[in-house]
Amino acid sequence: MKIGELAQIARCTVETVRYYEKEGLLAAPERSAGNYRHYSAVHVERLRFIRNCRALGMTHEEIRALLALLDTPSARCGEVNALLDEHIGHVDARLRELGELKVQLAHLRLQCNSEQAVSACGILQGLAKMETEAPAERHTHFS
Repeated sequence: MKIGELAQIARCTVETVRYYEKEGLLAAPERSAGNYRHYSAVHVERLRFIRNCRALGMTHEEIRALLALLDTPSARCGEVNALLDEHIGHVDARLRELGELKVQLAHLRLQCNSEQAVSACGILQGLAKMETEAPAERHTHFS
């Protein structure tokens, strides 16, 4: 199948397929005599796997590790469990950060309870006066 067909089956764009190839997550396909990429069912399965991992917020490094394990079917799945446990830890850390962000935003929202001139808006004044802290060292790969 051609790249457009692969993209359609995997529910992504042609650019996404090319990007994953460039990143080494998806193996380069064979080329036809006319130099067109020719993909197989293996590419479809792999691309779906990659897209499912991305939908779960996994990094390319995590996906590479999982693909390497997937390519070694006789290996034990302890590494898979460890990788997923670490990723769950990243999600937990991000949830804590988002909870703190929500509290800050709610506090800021309380600064303006009525329709008034922008020059008197407590939210805008609060944003202007708010002291920002240096970014804390993150132990997660989420942005």
